Amino acid sequence: MADAPIRIVLADDHRMFREGLASLLRAEADFDLVAEAGNGREALRLARELTPDVLILDVTMPEMNGVDTARAVRDAVPDTAILALSMHAEGRFVTEMFQAGAGGYVLKMSDFDELAEAVRTVSSGGRFISPRVAGDVVSLMVESSGAAVGSADGLSSREREILHLLAEGKSSKESASILHVSVKTVDSHRRQIMAKLGLNSVAELTKYAIRSGITSL
Repeated sequence: MADAPIRIVLADDHRMFREGLASLLRAEADFDLVAEAGNGREALRLARELTPDVLILDVTMPEMNGVDTARAVRDAVPDTAILALSMHAEGRFVTEMFQAGAGGYVLKMSDFDELAEAVRTVSSGGRFISPRVAGDVVSLMVESSGAAVGSADGLSSREREILHLLAEGKSSKESASILHVSVKTVDSHRRQIMAKLGLNSVAELTKYAIRSGITSL
């Protein structure tokens, strides 16, 4: 009996790119694209609901970036393999995604055949790195392989979520609605974030979030 197709959720906030990639994935006989997401929070929800074999995850997305989404998916759905898809070839993006739980990292400039190979590799428990970045990150990965997974800036997962939303221009009320918490909770976390980072305004928080890769705005 033939093996069951690889069930995939695709998460990317660029609709035209996502729809084009979705069409290519559907054309593969051993792939089953079960859902698409336009942001990290939606990707996490779909991963929890559908438990796909592979989550193809854009590294920079609104509401919740790829690193934080990968951490949350790893904790909530450990059997789902995560394949990072990104335009960023810098070593820090690659190592952060692997530390967050990704099993593979593919550049958006890659051929589709490379992406398809990566999907098949991570779905079977293997690891895959685009050849264009592998040489630059091997030493970094070796150095960080024994490091604990966590935030270098000391922020909790919830604080990073709130920082991401505030940096995108969301108000405390909007952030509270998205996270299903009170406005008072958001404001309290914002004060804690500022205290931890030594920052004094939302503008400074936004600059920090961009520099640290928490948001790509």
